Amino acid sequence: QVLLVESGGGLVQPGGSLRLSCAASGSIYSLDVMGWYRQAPGKQRELVARISRGGATTYIDSVKGRFTISRDNVKNTMYLQMNSLKPEDTAAYYCNGDRGPNRYWGQGTQVTVSS
Repeated sequence: QVLLVESGGGLVQPGGSLRLSCAASGSIYSLDVMGWYRQAPGKQRELVARISRGGATTYIDSVKGRFTISRDNVKNTMYLQMNSLKPEDTAAYYCNGDRGPNRYWGQGTQVTVSS
């Protein structure tokens, strides 16, 4: 079992930045892939970015060049640096980790981009 806890969400103006953190209860090196998902009101949860154990990354088109995903296998923490935030980035952001057939989720952290 892996417990994931997100932090770093909040209210930010358009064009601003936030860094989300996802702290794991155990070694994240055991997780094959980790990712950040988001869910806006009335919409389905969508993948934002993923990072493999080896550090390979993928992003959805709408965040490319603005968001950066990273993981620190020593600190057992994953990050999402979000720059140039837009109102359409407003959502609850969830941390995810996959190990074999098992999927682990955090409780979510709210990001609101508004002036």
